[in-house]
Order: sequence, then C-alpha cells, then structure tokens
Amino acid sequence: MGASTRIQHPLSTEAIRWLTCLMFFMFAMTTDSVGAIIPQVIAEFRLNLTTAGALHYGSMVGIATAGIGLGFLADRFGRKATILLGLALFAATAFCVPLAPEFTFLLALVSLAGVAIGVFKTGALALVGDLSKSTTELTSTMNLVEGFFGVGAIVGPLLVGMLIARGVSWRWLYIVAGVLCVVLLIIALFARYPEVDRGRERPASMVSSLRFVADRYALGFSAGAFLYVAVECAIYVWMPTLLDGLHERTWLPLSVALPLFFVMRAVGRFVGAWLLSRFEWSLALLVCAIAIFACFLGSMLLGLGAALYLLPASGLFMSIVYPTVNSKGIGCFDAADQGSVAGIILFFTCAGAFLGPLAMSVISDLSGSPRNGFVLATGFAGVFLAGCLYNHLRRPAHARLARFT
Repeated sequence: MGASTRIQHPLSTEAIRWLTCLMFFMFAMTTDSVGAIIPQVIAEFRLNLTTAGALHYGSMVGIATAGIGLGFLADRFGRKATILLGLALFAATAFCVPLAPEFTFLLALVSLAGVAIGVFKTGALALVGDLSKSTTELTSTMNLVEGFFGVGAIVGPLLVGMLIARGVSWRWLYIVAGVLCVVLLIIALFARYPEVDRGRERPASMVSSLRFVADRYALGFSAGAFLYVAVECAIYVWMPTLLDGLHERTWLPLSVALPLFFVMRAVGRFVGAWLLSRFEWSLALLVCAIAIFACFLGSMLLGLGAALYLLPASGLFMSIVYPTVNSKGIGCFDAADQGSVAGIILFFTCAGAFLGPLAMSVISDLSGSPRNGFVLATGFAGVFLAGCLYNHLRRPAHARLARFT
C-alpha cells in the first residue's frame, strides 16, 4: 500500500489484527462509559455538572496531547514498542483508579489513561496500515476495528449499570479493563509484527510530525474528523439531557435511546466493512452525511418525539464515517509517516470531542434550553455534509490515494 517495504509474517497477521480489535474494544469500555459514570462521581464527591464533566474532557485532552505530541513514537521506535508502552501505562492507571481518594486525583488518572490510549492507538492505527495491502483494504479493516470499539461502547455502560445495581462501585470497570489490558499486553509482547522499512535518514520526532499539520491532505481529513466527532458526541454526551424534556408517552423508553444509538453504530460498522469493500468510498460517505444531517434536522423541526427515534437512528449512518475518514487520511501517506499522521488526525478527533460538547453546553446554558445546543450540532452536521459533497464532486485526495494503492 505504501512505498516502504513491508515484510509480512502470515502466522501473526490475523493474531495482530484481532489484538488491535480488542485494544479498541478495551478502551471504548472506559471512554464511552463516562455518561454512566458522571452521575456516580457527582454523588460521591458532591460536584456540579461542569466539574464532573471534566472526566470526559480530561480523557479527551489526554488522548489529543498524546496524538499530536507522541504520534511520532510509532514511526521512530516501531509499532510494537509503542503499543506495549501505551498498554503498560493504561494498565497502571486503570489499577490505580479504585485508589483515588479525591476527585482531583481521579481526574489526573483518567487524563493519564487518555495519554496511554493516545500512545497505543496511534501505534495501532499505523499497524492497521501495515497489515493492509491497499487503501480499500485499510478502510475495510478500519471499519472492522471501529466495530469492536462500538461493541466496547455498549459493554462498558452496561457493565457500569450492572455494578451499580448490585451495590458495587463503578470503579471496578477500570479493574476489568486493567485485567484485559494485561492480557493484551502479554499477547502483544510475544506477537510478531510486520516489519517496515522506514526509508529515511532522520528518525521521526515531534518536530517532524508537526509538519503534517500544514499538509493539506492531513489537515483536510482532520477537519472532517473534527466535525464528525463533534456531531457524534452531541448524541452520547447531551442526548439524554435533551430527551429529559420529553414528557409525552412514547413507544420507545427514554432509557433505551442511548444504548440503541451505540447498538446501531456498532452494527453499522460491521456492515460498513462489507459495503466499503464493494462501493466507492466518497459516495458512501456522502450518502451517510446526508442521512445524518436529515436525522438532526428532522429532530429539530419535528420535536422531541421525533428526536427520540431519529437521533439514535443516526448511529447507523455514523457507523462508517470516522473509520473511513481516518483510514483515507492515513492512507494518503507513506508507511514511514503513518504514525505521525494518525496522531495529527487523533488530535483533531479529540478536539472535536472536547470543543463540540463544550460549545453545545455553553449555548444551552446561555439560552436555557438544550435544544439550542443541538441546533449548533445540526450546523456541524451541515458543514460536514458540504465537505463530503465537495469531496465526492472534486475528489481532491483520489490521485494521492491512488499512489499508495
């Protein structure tokens, strides 16, 4: 797929592919459980919503910092060493979470866990590129990997709910994640990874990786990731708050709306891995962007009764968006630079996850209604749709991607 030489070890390729899927499953269990954890943290430490929400923002800032500052590690020291470092750091922080006596310490641990995720995720994303023989296969594999992320996003909140129902602390979620992380660490330690000839005189560094911020391909796909994630986070951060204002009787219970969104997103990603291996990616992306915008616009025009169904349904169309944007952005570059580029895109991803919900909360607080925050999210979806339309009609990255096919 790239100009650099890849030496495949067939006996380890499938094992590494599954290892990568399980890594995404593991960290999704913690990051996407924040909505279920925050009410428990508020009660435990007597916090307000803004302060407790720092758990989400702290994790995102940690991942973003690692993405833009440490993304080069996968290119300089190799995928395996980077993944082992990230997994070891995540396991250490996960096992310390139950010991946090105060919120400040807990926030520091969650933020450090975010840094660990950013480290092993950039290594894993570059590794997915190494395992793919073409940009089409890269996109298909990325959808499969993100499918496991979607399953983890379902399992995590469910596990938190089960723990609370049995009178057990939510902190045991991190113990479970830590144990799984140790298992993955052992598997990663003994796995044989594809070798990549990096073909450069100077080793990758933070300075060299930051130059990709100015690259039009990296910046363009990063902007797409930013807008999409801002839209997605509107659902799992603020949709429960929005629907709390719905008092009429409905066929679908309000408590099912958020889990249904995660289920739709996970199912869609597995289906998307099949679709994108058979259909042109920019057209598939445009169709999904139209459907997402229609779901948000319909929710705003038709009211909360419609939003209860339309917003969770948007997860089905969101399913293929991020892995496609991410894989095509990474696929525009040689294997020797893919770790750095993955870090840049990851930084903008987390910026969207941080700034999008934050902007929504500010507008909602100022106006006194969470609906106005979703009007902003609908605007994000509209801008993303415009970008997908331009991408399909003008195809600015197609020639670049063809070089690495």
